[in-house]
Amino acid sequence: MAWITPPRLDPERSRRRLQLLAELAGARTVRQRERPQQRARSERLRELIATRRRIAG
Repeated sequence: MAWITPPRLDPERSRRRLQLLAELAGARTVRQRERPQQRARSERLRELIATRRRIAG
């Protein structure tokens, strides 16, 4: 079975693809930077829920 090389992407499509990948990488970086704050907020919320459950019943 012969290997078939994939058709070359046109330059505009390659440029858009690279731009999309760069934007995704940037979004991932921002999300990772915000995670510690989100984790602390989630933990605080869990503690409040646990306290309320203890008080309620």
